[in-house]
Amino acid sequence: MGLFDKAKDLARKNPGKVESALEKAGDAFDKRTGGKHAQHVDTAQQKAGEFLTGRTADAPEVPDAPDGTPTPDPDPSQHSRPPADGRPPA
Repeated sequence: MGLFDKAKDLARKNPGKVESALEKAGDAFDKRTGGKHAQHVDTAQQKAGEFLTGRTADAPEVPDAPDGTPTPDPDPSQHSRPPADGRPPA
């Protein structure tokens, strides 16, 4: 496992800390640019958070287990809609 993989794993286990760090970085950038690029910064913060934590902005946050074990991603084969290409899941 490479350094990047370790960082991403750590981010998935601590999504609140990731969101906080991204928010601080975005706020600092907005302050230095006078808010001129605020819309782009907000989008970048959202996309970075989704990438690092594996959670999307419109998905409800599911708490981790009491022992700190991350909640597994749902099984894609249990989705009610077929994949975008129209073929049934393998």
